[in-house]
Amino acid sequence: MADEAKWYVLHTYSGYENKVATSIEKIVENRNLHDLIREVRIPMEKVVELRDNEQVEIERKLFPGYVLIHMVNNDDTWILVRGVRGVTGFVGPDGEPTALTDEEMASMGIVRQEIQVPYQVGDSVKIIDGTLKDFIGSVEEIDVYRGKVRVIASMFGRETPVELDLDQVQALEF
Repeated sequence: MADEAKWYVLHTYSGYENKVATSIEKIVENRNLHDLIREVRIPMEKVVELRDNEQVEIERKLFPGYVLIHMVNNDDTWILVRGVRGVTGFVGPDGEPTALTDEEMASMGIVRQEIQVPYQVGDSVKIIDGTLKDFIGSVEEIDVYRGKVRVIASMFGRETPVELDLDQVQALEF
């Protein structure tokens, strides 16, 4: 059943996000529903604010009034979650839960897909896509979070840094 679990968005009263998340987690623990309701999250972001001429890093809700829940959607879980105090409903047409896609979850930074990069900094690579296709270069920097790689390519006798997508280059095999 856990394979059917998807991410959904709950709408809550403003300021009730933490209470809703805590209540759902307690219900899951008390009724042993870990296989149906996997996780509850409140998307947060770290922000630097200036207070009394000092920079202070705080966490702020990314989407106030909303809570994300990873669950198997069936009549029982729907009724259980809708009955939690502070929940006004699911986000979706007519209050029916609409699952978020993997791309939506990744773009919010909630779920990150593990990317395996077959090369590392300093390796020689061949550019296999784009305007610099078939050029050879050296990996200078890899940014897995953004899905980018910086390659120093030799063009017309000059070393030129180029930023590409991770899948636009392949490791050279010797």
